[in-house]
Amino acid sequence: MATIKIKQIRSTIKRPADQKATIKALGFKKLNQIVEKESTPQIIGMIKKVQHLIQVIE
Repeated sequence: MATIKIKQIRSTIKRPADQKATIKALGFKKLNQIVEKESTPQIIGMIKKVQHLIQVIE
């Protein structure tokens, strides 16, 4: 399958616990980090949940 590059552009400070858990599950450990994930329906759903905290790099 295709892969998606994602960059965390905003902090999770003062965010709900479920959004913090989603960012952690995507593999982010620090701000401005870029991770590469497979394009699966589960990952796309996680991206949509925290789309205000991340940026998709194509």
